[in-house]
Amino acid sequence: MFYEMADVNFSDQNFEAEVLKSAEPVVVDFWAEWCTPCRIVSPIIEELAEEYKGKVKVGKLNVDENPSVSGQFNVMSIPSILIFKDGMPVKTIIGAQAKDNFKRAIDEVLSS
Repeated sequence: MFYEMADVNFSDQNFEAEVLKSAEPVVVDFWAEWCTPCRIVSPIIEELAEEYKGKVKVGKLNVDENPSVSGQFNVMSIPSILIFKDGMPVKTIIGAQAKDNFKRAIDEVLSS
C-alpha cells in the first residue's frame, strides 16, 4: 500500500531549520535515485511517517543533490537512516531492514 508522503524533503538549505532545530525527534532517510535498497526502504519510511505523525518528523535527503549534509554526518552507505534528537544524531541504521528494526529504534529514541 502506498502512503501519501507525510514527511519532508530535507536539503542542504533546510536541514538546520527542519532537523537540527526541530523540537521533536527527526528520522532522516539518506537515499539516492539509483539505489535499489533505498527503493525497498522508501515505502517503509512512508508508513513510519504516517504511524508516528505528531510524535516524530520523518523525511528524506537525496545524497546526490545534498552533498554538504551527507558529508557532515559521514554518510558513506545508503540507505542510511539517522534519527536526530535535540539536534544530534542518536541512532543510525544502515541498509535495508525490516520495519520492526526501524520502529524499535524510533521507540527507543522516543522513550529516552
